[in-house]
Amino acid sequence: MSYPILVAAAIVLLAFLAHVSVGNREAFSTRPKTPPADDRKAAVVERNWVQSLCAFQLVTVDLFALSMLLFVLGATDLLPARRGVALIAAAFFALWGAAWLVQLLVLRRRFKDFIVLSQWAFWFVCAGLLFWGAQSL
Repeated sequence: MSYPILVAAAIVLLAFLAHVSVGNREAFSTRPKTPPADDRKAAVVERNWVQSLCAFQLVTVDLFALSMLLFVLGATDLLPARRGVALIAAAFFALWGAAWLVQLLVLRRRFKDFIVLSQWAFWFVCAGLLFWGAQSL
């Protein structure tokens, strides 16, 4: 049993629950006010919103699947090459964190946004826990 991996799994499960409850409400709050009707620009805006909402839901699925994978990885011997899987997962989480930070930098966000939109820290903490946990597998 790897406690650091189980802690990462619990954190990811909490992120999944927050994503489903608070995140969905926030995502739906961005729906365009104008109905698409025959206005092409409004239709494009609506379609872009639907696309972003669908992409948001893909992250929901990822968070759920990752939390289940990490619980299985940390609590059982069901997966072969557990250390390798944990290291790959750590790299995956680190890449998500880096991608989040790069996007904030490219969009030239204020320092406050790095704090408010601190999902990058979530990804890096989980990456560290997974790397640490992989050392005991």
